[in-house]
Amino acid sequence: MKDLTPPKDSLGPIEIASRDEIAGLQLQRMKWSLAHAYENVPHYRASFDAAGVHPDDLTSLDDLAKFPFTVKQDLRDNYPFGMFAVPREQVARIHASSGTTGQPTVVGYTQNDLEMWGSVVARSLRAAGLRSGDLLHNAYGYGLFTGGLGIHLGSDALGLCTVPISGGMTPRQVRLINDFKPKGITVTPSYALSILDEFAREGIDPRDTSLEVGIFGAEPWTNAMRKEIEQAFDMHAVDIYGLSEVVGPGVSMECVETKDGLHIWEDYFYPEIIDPDTGAVLPDGELGELVFTSLAKEAFPIIRYRTRDLTRLLPGTARSMRRMEKVTGRSDDMMILRGVNVFPTQIEECLMQVAGLAPHFQIELSKPDRMDVMQVLCEVADASVDSTHKGRELAALVKQTVGISVQVEVREIGGVARSEGKAVRIVDNRPKG
Repeated sequence: MKDLTPPKDSLGPIEIASRDEIAGLQLQRMKWSLAHAYENVPHYRASFDAAGVHPDDLTSLDDLAKFPFTVKQDLRDNYPFGMFAVPREQVARIHASSGTTGQPTVVGYTQNDLEMWGSVVARSLRAAGLRSGDLLHNAYGYGLFTGGLGIHLGSDALGLCTVPISGGMTPRQVRLINDFKPKGITVTPSYALSILDEFAREGIDPRDTSLEVGIFGAEPWTNAMRKEIEQAFDMHAVDIYGLSEVVGPGVSMECVETKDGLHIWEDYFYPEIIDPDTGAVLPDGELGELVFTSLAKEAFPIIRYRTRDLTRLLPGTARSMRRMEKVTGRSDDMMILRGVNVFPTQIEECLMQVAGLAPHFQIELSKPDRMDVMQVLCEVADASVDSTHKGRELAALVKQTVGISVQVEVREIGGVARSEGKAVRIVDNRPKG
């Protein structure tokens, strides 16, 4: 693999600023963000008032712990534009993601927000080793999902040449990688394995391609997968993190020269780690739930948003800003399958729409090779039901509604395990570690 370490003089001043300088900027911006949210978003005004706090109460960064959390349900309750802090006419872009009930969570961006987003993604792509004029193969999905368009914003800001291929059409992915000769690829790690399999089917050695770095996000992936991808492609593999509620991809980025965790762009996003059960703020170095507060977003400020992602905060290395470890899991029951967020209630909703199937179900996750597989176990409502036909109907509905392919096994009445207490909806048989 080529050495892609960026020259020190190519780093932005904030990336190598002192911790005191970073903290001073954070406090200034946090005061603005809290006041902006309180004055312009009824939800935040009511939430702050109920907690007995006011933006003026923030005199130090530690004071943020006095303010209430924001959770995904707050976004659903204010669907579609109730969390916006500017008039809809000032919103230049809207993205959305589906939730547990199919109700989207909607986020908005002013033109200034888009420029900020593009700048942090550009910073991320540069940290991965890309430079102005390089060719980027962007295989993240385009549309309401923030991945594809978010990466594209940063690619434009950095001056890259972008191939906006999006996801799917795997043989075409391989052809364009071979024909266009990109230096970098942005893609989910699981889909990178599908692309790798297509190289094998076509008898092409991926190590002979032009790819020098892969930027992977949208789902957890292990260092073992990193090693496999790096060896298979003879390229660097680095992690990018983001979520639409905070901004999208580009909240934090792993630097290609160290690959030791993701530097959070703390000049725009303030991180905390909390105990997921008590909500207490934990010191750096302890494992807990990641919480973010936006520091400069105009259309959609987010205050103490509980991501449900489990990680820990560590000191900076290649950059001054703190790092977050690779996400180790989630504090709720959300599953991430091939880059798509999936909740058991989404499967349940689909199941309830298929006449002839009982409401009993269980989800089994396995990894027979390198790809995660979800199998939905359910059962017929009566013995006369054609189980094969109903299984295909449910699988098609899940694909249409949730956006993933699942295996469905329809059993006879009583075939799905029952529970005397809380239902065990997910059985995770994937290898640990």
